[in-house]
Amino acid sequence: MKQSLPRQLICVALCVLVLSACSVTKKSAMSFSSNSVIAHRGAFKKNNFPENSIASLREAIRLGCTGSEFDVRMTADSVLVICHDPVHGGLTIESNTYESLKKLPLKNGEELPTLKQYLLAGNKNNATTRLVLEIKPSPAGKERGQLIAEKVVEMVRLCGVERITEYISFDFAMLKKVQSLHPSALTHYLNGEKAPDEIKREGISGIDYNFSVYQKNPEWIKQAKALGLILNVWTVNDPDQLDWCINQSFDFITTNEPEYLLERLKR
Repeated sequence: MKQSLPRQLICVALCVLVLSACSVTKKSAMSFSSNSVIAHRGAFKKNNFPENSIASLREAIRLGCTGSEFDVRMTADSVLVICHDPVHGGLTIESNTYESLKKLPLKNGEELPTLKQYLLAGNKNNATTRLVLEIKPSPAGKERGQLIAEKVVEMVRLCGVERITEYISFDFAMLKKVQSLHPSALTHYLNGEKAPDEIKREGISGIDYNFSVYQKNPEWIKQAKALGLILNVWTVNDPDQLDWCINQSFDFITTNEPEYLLERLKR
């Protein structure tokens, strides 16, 4: 026993070291980029990828953007798809089935991505980039909008990407629904009419307003920071406007020019 005890202690120590190393590796593998660059609809422009395509998402991840934004709608048969506009290939998304819509490919040959396909692609070989999920308001009204929000949160959970997904929307009720279903999720409001103190009272994580809103209400920048809100601005492509946003120390800048902004931040 006296001879075997040291061996047992050594084995235990080695196991602890291995487990600790695995824990550290797992944690470090999930850390986001420290830059402020959110690729708007993915990094599509430079390589002429379709907006909101899996190709543009993968390029944003390859570049090391801290986030890649994309838009979610729901088809007539309740399939969540990635598309900015309410119409795809001449067909209204909410009035048509996914089987009909996927027959109309994106310009690079991709089928119209489902949310499931997009989230799984975004979780593959990704150690840097948040998935910034915009839930588009439903033209059918609030009840369908609430249903879409429920289905989106459930799909994020099923795909195992809750930790890397943040939610944005122009529809405040949709964000509140997300908040009720996933209280720890980060949520950001897009519409631009609510002052930072109201956003804070409602428990929303941040404001994500158009550049023009901050130009009209520059005091909101300081107020948001003082309240501990996350501060994002969209969609900024002009070099002078990007410099202004950098000087204002926005947490995130959403842009169609992620390559340029990444280089600009290195100066």
